[in-house]
Amino acid sequence: MARLLSVISLILAAVLIASAADEGGAGTPLKTNRLISEKSPYLRQHAHNPVDWYPWGAEAFEKARKDNKPIFLSVGYSACHWCYVMAAESFTNPEIARLLNDKFVCIKVDREERPDIDQVYQTFVQASTGSSGWPMSVWLTPDLKPFFGGTYFPPEDKAGQPGFKTMLTRIAELWASNPQKVVEQAESMFQALKADTQAAPSEKTMPIGLLRGQGFKEASATFDAVNGGFGGAPKFPHPVMLEFLFDLAVTSPDPAQRAEAMKMALQTLRAQAGGGIYDQLGSGFHRYASDAKWRVPHFEKMLYDQAQIANAFLTAGQLSPDVVYWETARGVLAYVQTHLTGQAGGFFASEEADSPLPTDTAKQGEGAFYLWTQAEIEKILGAKNAAVFNFHYGVQPNGNVLDDPEGAFARQNILYRAHSLAETAADFHLTDAEANTLLATARQQLLAARAQRVRPQRDEKVVTAWNGLMISAFARATQILGDESYAATATRAAEFLRANLYDPATGRLARSFCTGKRDEAGFAADYTFLIQGLIDLYETTFEVRWLEWAVQLQEKQNALFEDSVAGGYFTATGADDHVLLRLKEEIDDVEPSPNSIAVRNLARLAAILHREEWRALATRTALAFKAQLERAPAAMPMMLASLGWLEGSSQQIIVEGRPASPGTRSLVAEVWGRYLPRRVLVQLNAQSRPFFEKQVPFVAGLPLEKGDAATAYLCENFVCKQPTGAPAKLAKLLTASLPSGR
Repeated sequence: MARLLSVISLILAAVLIASAADEGGAGTPLKTNRLISEKSPYLRQHAHNPVDWYPWGAEAFEKARKDNKPIFLSVGYSACHWCYVMAAESFTNPEIARLLNDKFVCIKVDREERPDIDQVYQTFVQASTGSSGWPMSVWLTPDLKPFFGGTYFPPEDKAGQPGFKTMLTRIAELWASNPQKVVEQAESMFQALKADTQAAPSEKTMPIGLLRGQGFKEASATFDAVNGGFGGAPKFPHPVMLEFLFDLAVTSPDPAQRAEAMKMALQTLRAQAGGGIYDQLGSGFHRYASDAKWRVPHFEKMLYDQAQIANAFLTAGQLSPDVVYWETARGVLAYVQTHLTGQAGGFFASEEADSPLPTDTAKQGEGAFYLWTQAEIEKILGAKNAAVFNFHYGVQPNGNVLDDPEGAFARQNILYRAHSLAETAADFHLTDAEANTLLATARQQLLAARAQRVRPQRDEKVVTAWNGLMISAFARATQILGDESYAATATRAAEFLRANLYDPATGRLARSFCTGKRDEAGFAADYTFLIQGLIDLYETTFEVRWLEWAVQLQEKQNALFEDSVAGGYFTATGADDHVLLRLKEEIDDVEPSPNSIAVRNLARLAAILHREEWRALATRTALAFKAQLERAPAAMPMMLASLGWLEGSSQQIIVEGRPASPGTRSLVAEVWGRYLPRRVLVQLNAQSRPFFEKQVPFVAGLPLEKGDAATAYLCENFVCKQPTGAPAKLAKLLTASLPSGR
């Protein structure tokens, strides 16, 4: 990495000191560009820019080579606020568009469609600048080697930093003066990047307990004991870390560590549920908060956030009697069902941060749909009820956004729970029940008023990976909350994916589906996240078809993505020769790494189907990331959670009996009602037994149940304790199996 940074510094200096050049040219803005034919909503949003955009593909690459022009690559996504800002400021600016069209070949990529392209150039930007994000702006040679990059650029110079127009001019001048030198330096940078990302051979052993302990120490060191969460502003929900903490909270042999992990996770979720990052009226979580107290969000709502956060709140509700956890989980799931679910059952990708201003719909503003003035609230609720509401949700006469350097939220209020229900009731001399009823009525009145505003634009792209995450959340919600409608929602989504994003002839998944078209290029995350969802759906509905499909997808994932030399799974198949590096995802970030999920999937399937070769593959996959785990374990919290499956034996719980019989349902409910992070659950009946007998010879030896009788077996490596038909006895066995005795 040091070599890469030293090489980059040379060209960075050249760009920043180059003389400003005449922009030249007087290209004619296009009414539409090539993006008009793309299926991605994000790309189509730029179809009327005066920039002569190309989609990623041979036409753009050939033009760059033929005209000997550098490529300007812009990567973003539909719900990205700063992508919208840069588009409004720069890509609709005729002067900047002429400069782009005259001096560069311009390519626009939706990172949600092509995570492989995004990963390569984000790796470069992170290595060269120390940070990354979206919109991503990267300049490439005609052979696609990056030589300069960044994220958002303002159109003009600002605070001593060059603006986008200045950067374009200087880079064009640099290319015009000595293109060969730029090419040579780009090649040197690329080789350094390639060497830095080269996989090492797999390790032989993994100190699982040591790594998990070190990861916990690192998480504890960054924990915000006042506000919850990790680090300072900006602050992300980070559900991958919460998953690891909940895992430790019930499996760690250290009682102090169990207690501290539980405290950190629950405090973080309580703070998030009460913050402005959570839509206090319509539910659903915004992407992240710009402050440490969770009050001021960036307002986009992403499907992958809803899925992971809902799962975290569901687990919290299993481990704590505080009703806020399950109430929040229900709110998130209701938001997804209402606003992110298509008629055919697939889940949409996101809702944007920006929307038309209520006072002037010709103009857009970040969070405009969600913001309130005190006067608006008083007009809708009346002064008396508004006083209670405003006290509870922190509404101020001049607005409650204190840190607003751009003045984007002047006199506006972002709702957050400034006071508890008890504090609110006491302050207004109400009972808790009276205050709760008043606030619930007020929320409904304001929600009805908000519905008259123009809702943020929705990206109706169905992404396979994110649908897999959401299927998991809805499936687990039925297990934990007992509401069968959640399982029905998960089943419809799985059926939609099977019908529209899966090719039974090849066994391959597509990445996304939009406007009746699907993208054939599925990625490792699409397989791993969907496999996880299908296993969870099986353990909810006990329909063998979902388990069978999960097995088929795991076999295909192994064939397409596995690194047979160093272990682990590549992000992409490597079929696109224009993607210069075939990388693996290791960091558990806003989405978990597909490798982290793959370890757990393989271990779960091995436990269900007694496939020891898949448990061995899970171990080999984890070992591929040993060096990264030793260097920074807290950067891979989901992998740390998954490693627990490789430490000792998992619990195999088999319930034999007719699905609808009270005995079967009671035994299953005992399993569902507990957070057991190392268990798999199988239901045997007349329909499923033939499948399991073929897969697991042990099953053939189990006696058949008759009538409404049901029996539960708690096993490890298919060695079982005394079977029982009594739910209370099963509960005792399950509780005794945890280190904490829960």
